[in-house]
Amino acid sequence: MTQKQQEDSKRGPKAQRGAGINPELDLHALTVDQALPAIHEYLNDACLAGLKEVRIVHGKGTGALRQVVRRELKSHPLVKSFRTGSRFEGSTGATIVEL
Repeated sequence: MTQKQQEDSKRGPKAQRGAGINPELDLHALTVDQALPAIHEYLNDACLAGLKEVRIVHGKGTGALRQVVRRELKSHPLVKSFRTGSRFEGSTGATIVEL
């Protein structure tokens, strides 16, 4: 058995990885104080579920929530990178996160 096969067998069947975890976190209508713990909990759960990329929807609005989301992503240990969503992913109202 190769090392990759061993790692995959430890994680369980591929169909179950990410099961029950939505690849999108919607923060609409949340305050910054409500959004911060939701972001951290979601990223931890998504990583444990084996998701490699997620979308955090914060809306366009004033941009305050977007700024807080990106500040948190910069220092989060599970985040490899992040970017603004494309026009088909929510544009400036969403941030795409690579875990």
